[in-house]
Amino acid sequence: MEEENEYDCSLPGNNGSFTIKEWAKEDRPREKMMAKGESALSNAELLAILIGSGSPRQSAVELMQDVLRTCDGHLSLLSKLTVKELMAFNGIGEAKAITIKAAAEIGRRRAMERADDLQQLCNAEDTYLYMHPLMQDLICEEFWVILMNNASRVIKRVRISTGGLTATAVDIRMVLKEALLADATCMIVCHNHPSGKLRPSNDDLMLTERLNRACQTVNIKLIDHVIITDGGYYSFVDNGKI
Repeated sequence: MEEENEYDCSLPGNNGSFTIKEWAKEDRPREKMMAKGESALSNAELLAILIGSGSPRQSAVELMQDVLRTCDGHLSLLSKLTVKELMAFNGIGEAKAITIKAAAEIGRRRAMERADDLQQLCNAEDTYLYMHPLMQDLICEEFWVILMNNASRVIKRVRISTGGLTATAVDIRMVLKEALLADATCMIVCHNHPSGKLRPSNDDLMLTERLNRACQTVNIKLIDHVIITDGGYYSFVDNGKI
């Protein structure tokens, strides 16, 4: 279906049609931003500016309100939708879907820039802030190791494995190899739970115990194991598991 021109979003009404141009000037997203600043706009209004137009039955704002409703109003869930899933909405073609995905990626990279400024990890919250931008939109489990020096400053972070929705296999030898090659003296490991559940599984507990013993044999300190979800984290150290 051919997309409408910018702001040409005719809507059926009592007089036959209604366009976004007929809205009160202060209610049009772009004009509202110019007058009140971007913070005054809702998420749907900001997204409407990005896509430019709606469908023959909806304005761009109403279209994005519908999309956000399917995501429970959360931008984090919106960013997980694929181009194909976005195109399932009447009024969103390939160009609009790609624009939305590009905006989500810009937001993720901006968050990663802030995380990269945090070069010293002193606690589980620091680890969460450092890794969350990288892991928040993952649909499969991934296991990462953060390698650090004696001052708890980050040398580098390495993805060790990626798996399915509920688990990923971890080769402890690979973790130690990466630590030794980087001349790290301590490390934090972390993995995500796409389900949103924060509690560790029995496999998580067993892996952490085995990894801790292995680290001790090569005089590398396992500082923590942090489970990351989109809304929080679980620290093995804070909960007395290391």
